[in-house]
Amino acid sequence: MELFPSNSNINFMRARHAALAVFVILMVAAIGALAAKGFNYALDFTGGTVVEVEFEKPMDVEGVRQRLDAAGYDSPIVQTFGSGNDIVIRLQPPEQEEGAGPQEATPTEQTGTAILQAAQTPDNPGRVIRSDFVGPQIGNELALNGVYAAVFVALGFLAYIAIRFEFKFAIAAVVATLGDILLVCGWFAFNQHEFDLTVLAGILSVMGFSINDKIVVFDRVRENFRLLAKLEPKEVLNRSVNQTLSRTIITSFVAFLTVLALYLYGGQSLKGMAESQMVGIVIGTLSSILVACPILLLLGVTKQDLMPKARADVEAELARRP
Repeated sequence: MELFPSNSNINFMRARHAALAVFVILMVAAIGALAAKGFNYALDFTGGTVVEVEFEKPMDVEGVRQRLDAAGYDSPIVQTFGSGNDIVIRLQPPEQEEGAGPQEATPTEQTGTAILQAAQTPDNPGRVIRSDFVGPQIGNELALNGVYAAVFVALGFLAYIAIRFEFKFAIAAVVATLGDILLVCGWFAFNQHEFDLTVLAGILSVMGFSINDKIVVFDRVRENFRLLAKLEPKEVLNRSVNQTLSRTIITSFVAFLTVLALYLYGGQSLKGMAESQMVGIVIGTLSSILVACPILLLLGVTKQDLMPKARADVEAELARRP
């Protein structure tokens, strides 16, 4: 199945300067949103209490929130989890007052039983499924480990592509992929949607999806450099993008539909991860078509970059021949 014929000749390279300019402007805007607003970190990173409650009948989320407010719980986050009978309640840890000891700083009153008593109604009782407390120190460790994971993945991509292709290909792919991730992060900073571990997992999966798309395009670039040796690099890159265009769009569309179903029917706990993946799929697809090859062209890629390097003794022997 082909949406576009493999011999189509859409001149993507003609718009490379405009595409790169828009890409850079969006990255600057994402950096600005991250600097001005930052992430709306969930309890996974800030610490706090998480309680999952199962009620006998579907429960009104706003009513639960109002009852918790009346009971003295500040800024409770109440979400449905799966069906309407399952509710997730998240509470920020209380601020430690000056001179308070360790026992006073511990939120002992924020137990699952106490929260359940405040949330349920006489005609709709519930039971606690899970009650966890995440300390702020653990939250900081999770955030730091998330940064380590992203750096490790980026370095792994760089090494893999440099070995499989060439260093210029690795630089272009990693720069375009990190730009995709920066835009996804900027989306969450701009909208202030909750940023938790599931969103971080979604962003890491976007890195894998985005780099895979770019490797497919670059693999066709490598083949065309060998088959179309007489063409200019710009024309080789343009043909490669056209030849992989149908595959790129169809794969991205199918992946988007899958994640869209997760976003619509996966429940509130998976909504952030699905949102990050949907945004990442759209951005990653566009960057594979409009950004990755222009970056490669800016780096000055040629056919010689893909040719095997001759050994020094062989070159010396060839130089001595008449």
